[in-house]
Amino acid sequence: MKWLKDMGPVVGAILLALAVGAIVTVATGYSVAAVFRELVRGAFGGTYQFAQTLTQATPILFTSLSFLIAFRCGLFNIGAEGQLYLGAFAAAWAGFTFRLPPVLHTVVCLLFGAVFGGIWGLIPGWLRAKRGANEFVTTMMLSYVAIYLTSWLVAPGGPYHGTQWANQTVRIATSAQFPRLMHGAQLSWGIVVGVLIAFIVWYLLFRTPRGYELRAVGQNPLAAEYGGINVARNMILALTLAGALAGLGGAAEILGTHRRFIENFSPGYGWDGIAGGLIARAHPIAAIFAAVLIGALRAGGMAIDRAGVAPADLAAVIQGLVIFFVVAPELIKYFRRLVSRRAKLGDN
Repeated sequence: MKWLKDMGPVVGAILLALAVGAIVTVATGYSVAAVFRELVRGAFGGTYQFAQTLTQATPILFTSLSFLIAFRCGLFNIGAEGQLYLGAFAAAWAGFTFRLPPVLHTVVCLLFGAVFGGIWGLIPGWLRAKRGANEFVTTMMLSYVAIYLTSWLVAPGGPYHGTQWANQTVRIATSAQFPRLMHGAQLSWGIVVGVLIAFIVWYLLFRTPRGYELRAVGQNPLAAEYGGINVARNMILALTLAGALAGLGGAAEILGTHRRFIENFSPGYGWDGIAGGLIARAHPIAAIFAAVLIGALRAGGMAIDRAGVAPADLAAVIQGLVIFFVVAPELIKYFRRLVSRRAKLGDN
């Protein structure tokens, strides 16, 4: 399979990044052996540690899928963070507002997250397709709107401020919650739903006529239009689906991990999704492994800080190096294709 062949350069980039991280560790006066031992132990050192890695990977998987489905259509969705927040709040609202049977309640909450996230993707999709507005700008600006809107909703004096000691909603009903997969860990059925969604996205992109149209628009919109494909409709669809996937990620995080909406609950899962989608070379199945990799870096980084072998800042540097070395070549190729495509459009 092509995506498996593409993983060779990714593995090489990861090893190079870790080598540079080792040099940085030595230069700052810390033990390379201790830092990397805690990094691996914190991510894969036992069942609990691996569960924490998968917990971190769950929202990253959804935002990676969000990024890559837009990327396949030639669009760059950098608003997954805001879509994640809006979907999370919508799911929490449905979770503490409705009184439904357990499984049905969970499904309704997921649908609320997907719909509101999808709306937040539909807006920049429509602006891009109908008005030519740059999706870089619109998705990013709408992301900030969503983050600050949800912060206001749970702030003191806001309509959904649930507790006096934190900016958060009340707890969602038990019937809406994802069951935990392991006692004492936050890992929930959200990861199972995420993997299932990854396979659905793979099927949509590579086994359906609609997926072919999305990919054709991403490869060459002019040729796609000449072939009878509605380019504008597919751009709107791609960003709407991207928003829905990120919104699902926010819903899964609330239903499985936090059990309520908390202001600034995301440490940057939406931005991690950009890295995850590029590491996966925009392939949905590879996105599962990319999300686990980034989740492992997050979990391992926290373990380095807890063990006291190095500060959290050094762990963040190692995480950043891995992401940079893996993502940068693909990002450069993308921008080159984008410049070339726009130059050809200008000539025509």
